Amino acid sequence: MEKNTVITKILVIIGLILVWLTVLTPIILAFAALFVMGRFLLDYMMPAEMFAAALGGAILLFLAAVRVKERRILIGGASGAAIFMLFGAQLTAMLTGMASGEREAVGLPFIAAMGMLILYDLLLIPIGIGGILLLRDMIRDSRSRSRTARQK
Repeated sequence: MEKNTVITKILVIIGLILVWLTVLTPIILAFAALFVMGRFLLDYMMPAEMFAAALGGAILLFLAAVRVKERRILIGGASGAAIFMLFGAQLTAMLTGMASGEREAVGLPFIAAMGMLILYDLLLIPIGIGGILLLRDMIRDSRSRSRTARQK
């Protein structure tokens, strides 16, 4: 990890904020609705609506992972799979007519579209975990380098 710089740490922190904001916002709002209205209303489509933030965070995390040569497969693979699932859900809805209202949202196409959308939501979690692990690796590396420098 030779590129463990302040800029890289800033990329990771901003990326983490964007990704986890996308994951945690619907959960926080669901609990707020539970306390205010007495109903747990989880909007599982909100992470898809916040795609720009999730994509920006994932890009920042992947750039940082490439710079330090750590966690590239976890962050890049989960990001690619998440993007594929989101666009797959949208494509399924468009091709079957569910998106335009031509066809009622029922049956196998609906299950496939909703399944891909939920997988997209869930794939944001490993991206965030990969970012946390990346930041941890960077902090450990900078501490070990400072200990080595003090011993010399």
